[in-house]
Amino acid sequence: MAYVVTDACTKDFVCVAECSTAAIAPAASDAAAATVSQVYINPDECIDCGNCASICAQNAIFALDELPADKADFAEKNRAYFN
Repeated sequence: MAYVVTDACTKDFVCVAECSTAAIAPAASDAAAATVSQVYINPDECIDCGNCASICAQNAIFALDELPADKADFAEKNRAYFN
């Protein structure tokens, strides 16, 4: 897993559009978008490019090795969304 979305996410879906590998879900057009509180990064599809983190106005996306300790559970929450 390269990047992790945390609870600061406001679901503006800018990162979804910026992701070159479609590793971030759900998209705004997905029915699931209305049922989740944030978007998630698929750890198996993320290529560690950092595009999502660089455009996130809410600073909700962190590189895994820079994830604040109080947000550590979001690494598993992102992984679990795709399982």
